[in-house]
Amino acid sequence: MSRKNKLIIIGCVIGVIILIVFPLIYKAGSEFSGSDDSGSEAVSQVLDREYIPWFVPIMEQFLGGEIPGELESLLFCIQTGIGVGILAFFIGLYYERYQLAATKRGRERYKEYIRDYEDSEKT
Repeated sequence: MSRKNKLIIIGCVIGVIILIVFPLIYKAGSEFSGSDDSGSEAVSQVLDREYIPWFVPIMEQFLGGEIPGELESLLFCIQTGIGVGILAFFIGLYYERYQLAATKRGRERYKEYIRDYEDSEKT
């Protein structure tokens, strides 16, 4: 790996760390809540009445109440794992296609080089 690539990677890692740590330091002591809570509060403020959801989530109907936090986390992790698996599959697929194309180009260039070399010796 070249020095330039190492510096780019180090810079990206430092940037990500700053993006993660800065808000936690800047907003220390703040309460972080989900977007569902914020959205329903904003709608209630605009309409001047309490927000009433349009429907109840399927899992809440099935369980007869709110989903336990552990189950909610599990479902979220499974969803994330599936998404990452699909993303990694396609990244790997395109990388292998690139490698195959690069190899074919390399072979074609090598054959052209040999032909040119043999032609130059004949003359």
